[in-house]
Amino acid sequence: MERVQQAVTDQHKDTDFEVRSLDTICINESAKQHPWWHNFKYLAVGIVFGIVFVKAEIISWFRIQEMFRLQSFHMYGVIGSAVIVGMAAVWLIKKYNIRTIHGEEIVFHPKKFNKGQIYGGLIFGLGWALTGACPGPLFAQIGTGFMIVLVVLLSAVAGTWTYGFFRDKLPH
Repeated sequence: MERVQQAVTDQHKDTDFEVRSLDTICINESAKQHPWWHNFKYLAVGIVFGIVFVKAEIISWFRIQEMFRLQSFHMYGVIGSAVIVGMAAVWLIKKYNIRTIHGEEIVFHPKKFNKGQIYGGLIFGLGWALTGACPGPLFAQIGTGFMIVLVVLLSAVAGTWTYGFFRDKLPH
């Protein structure tokens, strides 16, 4: 009986590994190799993105607190408009079979829901509410001189590392 149970457990682990391999971040990674200086385009986009965050007051701790206290629509409007733009972009990519700037096909893979997403979302939201920062605005906050946010950034990196370390043992 114990051998059968072990075989079922081993089989489940293999299947679980196969399922988890589908959610890796490199699925749409470009196969082409580029010189290191091609990364400056990402730096430029990041700087523009940070300026937009500052001008739109997305990095404001007070705006984030207003959102979590349901006192202002500002952040909900920003997040909602980002969702709408993202939906429109995905729809356009699928409808017109748009490719990357290097001519490679963009593939969308279906994601399977699991209960760990609820736990992760709650932890993420709690951290966001407590610190007034989520991963995107962290860098803009640091760039504008709020050096205490370095503690939040290091905590986010430590949390990500901890999740990666314990991922196989967590419920998915």
